[in-house]
Amino acid sequence: MIALFCLLLTLFASPFKSKSRLEAENAALRHQLIILRRKARGRVQLTNGDRLFFIQLYRWLPSVLKAITIVRPETLVRWHRAGFRRYWRWKSRSLGGRPQINADLRALIRQMSVDNPLWGAPRIHGELLKLGFEVAQSSVAKYMVKRSGPPSQEWRTFLRNHAPDIAAMDLFVAPTIGFNLLYVFVIIRLGRRNLVWINVTPNPTAEWIAHQITEAFPWNEAPRYLIRDRDCVYGAAVTHRLRVMGIRDRPIAPGSPWQNGFAERLIGSIRRECVDHSVPRTYRWRRRYGAVQKMRAGPSHPAIRSWRQTAASCCR
Repeated sequence: MIALFCLLLTLFASPFKSKSRLEAENAALRHQLIILRRKARGRVQLTNGDRLFFIQLYRWLPSVLKAITIVRPETLVRWHRAGFRRYWRWKSRSLGGRPQINADLRALIRQMSVDNPLWGAPRIHGELLKLGFEVAQSSVAKYMVKRSGPPSQEWRTFLRNHAPDIAAMDLFVAPTIGFNLLYVFVIIRLGRRNLVWINVTPNPTAEWIAHQITEAFPWNEAPRYLIRDRDCVYGAAVTHRLRVMGIRDRPIAPGSPWQNGFAERLIGSIRRECVDHSVPRTYRWRRRYGAVQKMRAGPSHPAIRSWRQTAASCCR
């Protein structure tokens, strides 16, 4: 009954409508019939041409929304606004900017990045300047081949490839019975995981650590790399001593103790096997630590003999 009443009301109001409005509504109704006849199964599929037709009708006569039934009015308004944004985005696009480089130079940049995977944009940019190509570094980075993986070997790969030539050092704390702190310094070789040096001090300094490194490695047996953390105690004296001895300093990343895992595991073994079962009284306790430094000389004291066994078990 309500539908019949709406139909009669529409027929009664149609003589008062303008001719262009009636033609627009008729065109909208005819196009909707064409779309419904075209439908084979499921939802009504609208093409870009259909959307453009309805949007153009809506632009001419907004009242045509009342005659469109296969889509909601807010959907048609959303299409119109999206087309408006795309049109003005195309209208206001930038026509200036830096001129594009030619295809030969782009191919050269890609070829250099493929042949030299360890080169970044600064290196390729410098090589191109040597060859006489005036190009910006940002353009070089734009046309380089994008890689998914890291540009160089990972830390685990570095350790596996160079383990015989790497040593690691670290410090840990041992509290005394008088509520003081003793700092224990250890050095381990990664190839066979053998303890190279261990010593104790109540006040570690860069000069003291540099002296321990000199004592630990003879000049003809120094490792190629030495891993350490970023503790402030490794100052300029330590880095200078490593440079003089021909050792390449390899500090780990900030907040990444797993990168010095061999030294951390040795410290854990020393704690579980020795430090957690005995409390040092004074600084003289350092002699027991110092006994490990004489392992090759043979046991001359029971303390040295016990430390040999502890150190051997820690390095397994």
